[in-house]
Amino acid sequence: MTEPGLREQKKQQTRQLIANTAARLFAERGFEDVSVAEIARTAHVSEVTVFNYFPTKGDLVFGRMEFVEERLVTAVERRASQESIATAFGRVLLADIDQLDARAEVIVRAATVIRASPTLQAREREITEQYTTRLAGVLAAEAGLDHDDVEARVVASALMAVHRGLLEHVRDAVLAGRRGPLLASDAAEQAGRALGRLESGLARYPAREAR
Repeated sequence: MTEPGLREQKKQQTRQLIANTAARLFAERGFEDVSVAEIARTAHVSEVTVFNYFPTKGDLVFGRMEFVEERLVTAVERRASQESIATAFGRVLLADIDQLDARAEVIVRAATVIRASPTLQAREREITEQYTTRLAGVLAAEAGLDHDDVEARVVASALMAVHRGLLEHVRDAVLAGRRGPLLASDAAEQAGRALGRLESGLARYPAREAR
């Protein structure tokens, strides 16, 4: 019974090793000047292994971001019948906010690499667009509307804008040297105000007669 657990632990360790190695090399020389082959050599794994865990080079930078955005969409899609979409979205968005100080140096490295690379900035926009479209589809389907419904798209964009705004706010804060408990409390207050602004308009959206 313990073997599957050990295999999974080994996979997680390998994934983290690759991600940490890539982050260090990107921080030292920039995203464009580091190849996947070099990351593999430095981590003592094959290129195939790197791509098994990270299908594209950009995924080495944005793996956590995609994980969070997947959780945001899932939280809205699977929320309880009496829970508003803003509340469900905020519950996930703020779930790990108390860990910001512990992750500050990781955030600094990632923000520095991303802001120095037009390629990564474009990829980040693509990821946000991808998950905004998915969230809009979830909302439109729930309301019994076409997948390209404009209202659903606007609502999804507004929710994702809270995530994007908070992300950039935190990056600015850690790059400016802000640390300690105030980092998390400020982020929570910023996100709370933004979500609160949306809550009044989205409390009963979409109508869910079938749920």
